[in-house]
Amino acid sequence: MYNLSDRIKSMSTSQTLAMAAKTRELKAEGKDIIGLSLGEPDFNTPDFIKEAAIKAINDNYNSYTPVDGYVELKDAIIHKFKRDNALTYDRSQIVVSTGAKQSLANVAMVMLNPGDEVILPCPYWVSYAEIVKLAEGIPIEVPTSVESDFKMTPQQLEAAITPKTKMLWYSSPSNPSGMVYSKEELRALADVLVKHPDIIVVSDEIYEHINFVGDHASMAQFEDMYDRVVTVNGVSKAFAMTGWRIGYIGAPAEIARACNKMQGQITSGANCIAQRAVITALEAPVSKIQYMIDRFKSRRKLMVDLLSDIPGFQITEPEGAFYVFPDVSYFFGKTLKGHQINDATDFSMFLLEEALVATVTGDAFGSPNCIRFSYAASESEIEEAMKRIKNAISEN
Repeated sequence: MYNLSDRIKSMSTSQTLAMAAKTRELKAEGKDIIGLSLGEPDFNTPDFIKEAAIKAINDNYNSYTPVDGYVELKDAIIHKFKRDNALTYDRSQIVVSTGAKQSLANVAMVMLNPGDEVILPCPYWVSYAEIVKLAEGIPIEVPTSVESDFKMTPQQLEAAITPKTKMLWYSSPSNPSGMVYSKEELRALADVLVKHPDIIVVSDEIYEHINFVGDHASMAQFEDMYDRVVTVNGVSKAFAMTGWRIGYIGAPAEIARACNKMQGQITSGANCIAQRAVITALEAPVSKIQYMIDRFKSRRKLMVDLLSDIPGFQITEPEGAFYVFPDVSYFFGKTLKGHQINDATDFSMFLLEEALVATVTGDAFGSPNCIRFSYAASESEIEEAMKRIKNAISEN
């Protein structure tokens, strides 16, 4: 009926959000669905952060905010980068946005021209490829596997680079695999990139604090890469603030100015109350949220142990975030309870319809042999979900 743009017609729907919507729909029909699809902590936002928001309301923060964020918040971000990442930025290098997703979109829109290539190690976060395509770039997928702990090697990176390569995007800790690049592994990738000085790196570090293997490493920590890295972060995951919608970047000043210019014509500044609350969140010691990280770690063990007991799931233990990303190709070509399983999408739908457990197909992340489980759920939900899956598979 309407002649919609080619841009929107070519764009895929976020499969994580689509599965979450399907889960809500089935629950509304009275079905007992256990949702392990959405990357959202099941904790409440900590009280000390909520109190800061209430104070901001009572202090009458209600006006438009600066496009790139309150000065006080930018200073808190600068302090956080120095404290947690040994990174030194000034105010001209910080842009606050309505979630880290907008931060990523800003960078893509100001950096990419039609035909520019962006290297995406697979699996990658579901929106990377669509954001790149929206900016008229070309996603270049570099496959990894459970055998390699879902990490791209320097040799793979070198092979993917062409004269059209403009950027490399990656996340660590990773959504969806949970893998974490060590400082040594990032250095090995940087050694490739220094030979190609025009390539800009986007380092998505939104799961930084949910790390079970040691210190978090940032690509921008390397002096020879600092001026070529955009570090993306936010408060949605570790602080249980998904709905507050605050993300931010530390970047070369020229890129930050461009993002500020772009954002000024799209959304302007982020929510005033949320920004005041995030100042308090970032100024607090990480120990204030350690209880959530500890719970994620125990849930990780629970899910990995239970999944390991189900035949057909090939697993590597995640090192961070709150996901397990098993290879399920064992089931391809089989028929389970009348369902023909041709790929990970079929298997994910089988689990939803027969086990009443919502997951996300690896196709959404560029890894068609896998599915993603989120363990941002209660221990009882995880135990029941794994029991249902085991029963659904064993009854065939």
